[in-house]
Amino acid sequence: MPHPTLYHIPACPFCQRLEILLTLKGRRDEVDFKVIDITQPRPDWLLKKTRGTTALPILETADGHIIKESLVILQYLEDIYPERPVAQRDPWRRAVENMLTRMDGDFFSQGYGWLMNQDPARREALREGMLNQYAQLNDFLLAHSPAGPFLFEEFGWAETVFTPFFQRFWFLEYYEDFALPMDARYARVREWITASTSHPAAQQTTQEQVVKLYYDYAKGAGNGALLPGRSKSSMAFEPDWHVRPWPPKNKYEHSATDAELGL
Repeated sequence: MPHPTLYHIPACPFCQRLEILLTLKGRRDEVDFKVIDITQPRPDWLLKKTRGTTALPILETADGHIIKESLVILQYLEDIYPERPVAQRDPWRRAVENMLTRMDGDFFSQGYGWLMNQDPARREALREGMLNQYAQLNDFLLAHSPAGPFLFEEFGWAETVFTPFFQRFWFLEYYEDFALPMDARYARVREWITASTSHPAAQQTTQEQVVKLYYDYAKGAGNGALLPGRSKSSMAFEPDWHVRPWPPKNKYEHSATDAELGL
């Protein structure tokens, strides 16, 4: 019987959501993962399937239908693999879960916006904006799940949605020296982050991989775009990120060459 096929980017947080869900369900091997190189133009065969759109991930169902958007794909996978449900089944708890996951857009936009910022004068305002996002998550968790560490009893839907971004924001620790202050305003969300990022189902990436692959994002070039004077993207598959040196941390005063990045 044919499997669904997921066209994805290994370092993409939206794609990692799907891997986490499938791992929680014990179904990771029942979906065929096909890696797309975002440093190259999308192949014509893929553009034909997506009707010209380039965003990933894309799921091709076993019978040839195309599904876009990670949250939509998550729900589809939850529906076709109903055993070991990840989403809540109680209507009220599902509503709470959905209210929290609807906060993801502002959260990741703030983090990526800060990473890609090239103006040192904006750093403090961007830091405050990031702290405000964490404070909002903290307040929500205190209102609906004060005991923790997860939103409900186990790592579930909300954790599947947010954990890839908690892990991607390791790049803010590295390139912006960002850390949540050790005070009560962030205590509950810090507990959530720690429990979520350490969960066995969410170990698809590491801080080293994130920092190395996202160097060009830190210089303002996302989605495989090339920076001036560079011939390869930090998102390139080769050389493998394991063998590359750690990038320079100072993103505002120095632009690393291909050679410095091990490319």
